[in-house]
Amino acid sequence: QAQLVESGGGLVQPGGSLRLSCSGPGFTLEYYAIGWFRQVPGKEREGVSCIARDDSSPYYVDSVKGRFTISRDNAKNTVYLQMNSLKPDDTAVYYCATGWEYYSCLASEFDYWGQGTQVTVSS
Repeated sequence: QAQLVESGGGLVQPGGSLRLSCSGPGFTLEYYAIGWFRQVPGKEREGVSCIARDDSSPYYVDSVKGRFTISRDNAKNTVYLQMNSLKPDDTAVYYCATGWEYYSCLASEFDYWGQGTQVTVSS
């Protein structure tokens, strides 16, 4: 059964770094657009970064530009979200998702979702 699995979340101090991984047993992730989203209680799921099937022009929400980087390792069938200079406002559950293509990095553009990994930025 195809599934997405996120890992790499945890507790980190402000200014620290984490690398989230999204693996896809049953998927060949290089054939899909991939999105990283985050959600805090009471708020809508926010598109953090999205990458197209051809890896062209990755999208980043303004609040993470220059700090987060999305990348693929096709040999490992894994997509990463490198998060540097983390801030308390980055605290959320982070999800990865697959889709055929995206236009605005919205949750509605993606079809399959992982279970999420908690990221907490706190001193």
